[in-house]
Amino acid sequence: MAHSQDWWRNSVTYQIYPRSFQDDDGDGMGDLKGIIRRLPHVADLGVDAIWLSPIFTSPMADMGYDVSDHRDIDPTFGTMADFEALVARAHDLGLKVIIDQVLSHSSDRHPFFTESRASRANPKADWYVWADAKPEGSPPNNWQSIFGGPAWTWDVRRRQYYFHQFLKEQPDLNFHNPEVQDWALDTLRFWLDKGVDGFRLDAVNHYVHDDRLRDNPPDIREKTEPDYKTFEMQYPIHSKNRPENLAFIERVRALTDEYDARTLIGEIGEAHHPIERLHDYTGPGRLHQAYHTALMHKPYGAAFFRDQLKAMFRDGYEGCPNWAFSSHDVPRHVSRWGAHWSDADRFARMTCALLLSIRGSVCLYQGEELGLPQTELTYDELVDPEGKTFFPDNPGRDGCRTPMPWESGAKNAGFSDADSTWLPMKPPQAARAVDTQADDPDSVLSFYKRMLALRTDRDALRDGDMAFLDAPEGVLAYRRGAGTLCVFNLSDAPARWNGAGGTVLLSEGWQAEPGGAQVEPNGFAILAE
Repeated sequence: MAHSQDWWRNSVTYQIYPRSFQDDDGDGMGDLKGIIRRLPHVADLGVDAIWLSPIFTSPMADMGYDVSDHRDIDPTFGTMADFEALVARAHDLGLKVIIDQVLSHSSDRHPFFTESRASRANPKADWYVWADAKPEGSPPNNWQSIFGGPAWTWDVRRRQYYFHQFLKEQPDLNFHNPEVQDWALDTLRFWLDKGVDGFRLDAVNHYVHDDRLRDNPPDIREKTEPDYKTFEMQYPIHSKNRPENLAFIERVRALTDEYDARTLIGEIGEAHHPIERLHDYTGPGRLHQAYHTALMHKPYGAAFFRDQLKAMFRDGYEGCPNWAFSSHDVPRHVSRWGAHWSDADRFARMTCALLLSIRGSVCLYQGEELGLPQTELTYDELVDPEGKTFFPDNPGRDGCRTPMPWESGAKNAGFSDADSTWLPMKPPQAARAVDTQADDPDSVLSFYKRMLALRTDRDALRDGDMAFLDAPEGVLAYRRGAGTLCVFNLSDAPARWNGAGGTVLLSEGWQAEPGGAQVEPNGFAILAE
């Protein structure tokens, strides 16, 4: 494990969704003490860091991404003392601690917003984005909310609209106000002084809006089916991605650089030019690493992955992208790409080897190491506001957020002793509990440990350059550094590899033959040449 000043470069981070990791107080929701109890599982995997999704005080309209106090712990999860104990325990186990920071907006119950909406002339009046109605009463412009409908809500107290890129319960802070920027930096300093090793910055390209409130143009990209969100009908060049945002990011980096061995991971929420934005945000003096979601949607295949990776590193890009296949926001990849496999375990192992052998940092999502599928939920079981709005076409994010299974025969698979949990534990997930895989050398969990150990032990897999090789259709092949070859059959048919060979370091469905190898569907090999 890397522990130097730049430990974050090409690191592996394990994302913990606190509500669903481990419940220790019996209320049916996960908590910090539960995370502490289960941290040895994470350390045993061989990752470098953990990332905690929001644990701050919140009414939970968007499961903690609507923060009402950015400098305290929500009682759902415990206390500040519990958090400090978690940081200490993680560090004892050799794990860095990264926490979510939701700076672009707050909860509508935040004291700042309560004050801001009270009048047009108070100390916080300009801390949020307010605008007058058009003469006929409609919103100030055409901006749309990511969660559906206009991004403006009328407030009778100020007789004005306020801007929210997400839920109406999540008003956007006004980053054109220097006081807001200073408050955000002070908040980051507060947590850095608590000993955290970095931040995952939520919606990092959303902080600054166009201060002229110009309409967004329509999205003119060709599409194969109608949009179900009005947000997707626009090219949001004015509501986000503003160049002024980068100046604030440089202030964030300067603050972080005052502390040793810290990192910043940015979530680039961008469908139109994700690679360009990621390059912008990881430029000199900006974020250490960032990710976009291109590999967390439905497109799949050797050509797709090769195109995405080549585009990322074009023109000599030397930054550090952060790759993931799953997260708390998207369907789990084993299910999302279910049309491309006949054996779920083999597919889970192959995608693990692929993700952990590409150039850049990696984020694993809790339960991914168990090969967990997406949980199927009925409408009455949903909690996520996005799912409730767009069901059934889009059932939302609850299916990837259901509780972590630990002991298959225990109540709620060991997640909680409560009679009911905030989201249900279903049999397909319980059947893949940690205890069913821990001692099985052929399990998905055991494979993740082997692959992580190989990545740690073999410098080329962590730090080496990436060069793509000619390969048959459906096969992705590349060399990492000098002498490490990676070959993946992403198709549903057997393939013949006629290229270079070597000593097999890790493989499945790979049969070496004179002059090459036969590779079964979802088979692969990582070789030392």
